[in-house]
Amino acid sequence: MTFSGFHEEIINPIRIPEQFFHQVLFEIDDLDELKLTLYLFWRFDHMEGTFHYLHLSDLLKDELLVQTMGGGPRKSRKALVEALARAAARGTLLSADIPPKRNRDKLICLNSTKGRAIIGAVQRGEWRTVEPSIRRGDVYANHPNIFQLYESNIGPLTPMIADALRDAEKTYQASWIEDAFRIAVERNKRNLHYIEAILHRWQEEGRDDRKNKQDRRDTEEAIRKYGEWEK
Repeated sequence: MTFSGFHEEIINPIRIPEQFFHQVLFEIDDLDELKLTLYLFWRFDHMEGTFHYLHLSDLLKDELLVQTMGGGPRKSRKALVEALARAAARGTLLSADIPPKRNRDKLICLNSTKGRAIIGAVQRGEWRTVEPSIRRGDVYANHPNIFQLYESNIGPLTPMIADALRDAEKTYQASWIEDAFRIAVERNKRNLHYIEAILHRWQEEGRDDRKNKQDRRDTEEAIRKYGEWEK
């Protein structure tokens, strides 16, 4: 599968320390270690709070990550653990065993000032999860990006449309946006005003999925009411 390319409107940059490119990247000679390191930069950047960390059990639950490790499903979990050990030996990542309750686990973080403080507290038996890392939504969103939805179903983006889409993304939940696009396509009403009218009605009046049969009539009425449908 050939990657179709990056789009200016849908790039969500993540922060990677510049030291990584100067001092670490060209020293890594193992693909699994590189994948895991970049993955963790991404995961940690999708967290809020003071302390950013994950558990080994979190990584092992990520089927997509695990499946790409080791070149095969039988070796993938072992390959992930080995990649973590290599990254920790290199000094890119830090890990420490957590005193087991039922199953032994490891806490993982970047080798940074805060990361070293976390690992030190774990090793001294002083670590308490008093400020958990809060994820900013699901990193594997099951919903297409709103800009992708627009380009795939409506047409080319313009700066004005991109601004409107950003506002919609901040206002409405992803599943509503995806469903509104689907309804517009099914009815051959491929314009942003029609989609906005659907979303506005759902926000104002609530959405009851049991009333799908009334969607068309209610949406047409909402569009006439708010004058947002470009005929």
